[in-house]
Parts: sequence; C-alpha cells; structure tokens
Amino acid sequence: MMSEFVLIKPSFEYLEQIKAYREEFANCLDWLHGAQGLKRFEEPQDWLSYLALCENDATVPEGEHKYSQFIYVRMADKKIVGMIGVRHKPVGPLETWGGHVGYSVSPSERMKGYATQMLHEVLPYCKSLGLNRVLLTAGDENVGSVKTIIANGGILESYVMSPKHHVMVGRYWITLPD
Repeated sequence: MMSEFVLIKPSFEYLEQIKAYREEFANCLDWLHGAQGLKRFEEPQDWLSYLALCENDATVPEGEHKYSQFIYVRMADKKIVGMIGVRHKPVGPLETWGGHVGYSVSPSERMKGYATQMLHEVLPYCKSLGLNRVLLTAGDENVGSVKTIIANGGILESYVMSPKHHVMVGRYWITLPD
C-alpha cells in the first residue's frame, strides 16, 4: 500500500539510509539519477551540506543550478526506496537533455510502482515553484522510466542526444494542473 511511504527532504536522521542507498548503486551499473551529487560524496553529511547550498539562489555552487532533493521513505522500516530531485530551472545543456525532474529507485526495490508514485507526489511541489509544466527525459531502453513518465501525463515532444549518457533520450512534458 502506497500510503506507507512519504516523500521528504533528506536529513541527518537518514544518514545511514543515504549511505546504504548510494552503496547499492555502487554495486550495479545503473546511473544514480535524481540524487544530485550523491555519487561525488563519500559521506552523507557532506552531501546534505551540498544540497543546502543548492536550495538557495545566493549559495548555489558555480556551474550548478537551484535544486530541491527528496527521498522516498518506506515508513515501516525507514528505508529509502527512491530519490527524486527537482531542478527549479534547468540551464545550459540540461534544458535540452536533462529536464526539471530526475529520479531513481533502489535496485532492490524496483518494479513495485515507487517511481510512478514518487513522480506523482513531487508534481505539486513543482507547481508551487511556479512551473506550469515540467520536462523529463528518458531513453527508450529505460522502459520503466518511460512508463512512469507517461503514467503521470508525460507527452513525448522529441528525441535528443544525451552527451552525458551517449544515448538518444525522449523529451517528455508533463503539464501541471491548476
């Protein structure tokens, strides 16, 4: 039942879970989408400090963009099953192939509908930022992500090459309700 899950900002309470989430991705070949910078930080508390900088216009690190991070927690065991992040205004190449929202689900927790629910739950936050629609991108080989985006109202606009991942990605727009 999805009501057992909550989308929240990462905090010191979840340091061990953040570390475990990062480590689970280290043991697979998958990208750690929707967790801006987590791969660069060995220590979760350093990542939390970085995220705090990214949430404030005055402190966003050079070359970065304003960003809000969320974790998707199963309350029964306090496990982070997914992460989702929102770029307030993608700039540069991210306007083309990155988009507003990125997400990932822990490899051990996939195929349970968590990505679809996380995306659904973060869309009102996107609306609160003043966005009327959001861009998400996914390669056709990532069937789960494409299905997640479409299930949340995503409409395919076009395909572009992602220079970061060296694959063609579909650009999907989700119009946010009033």
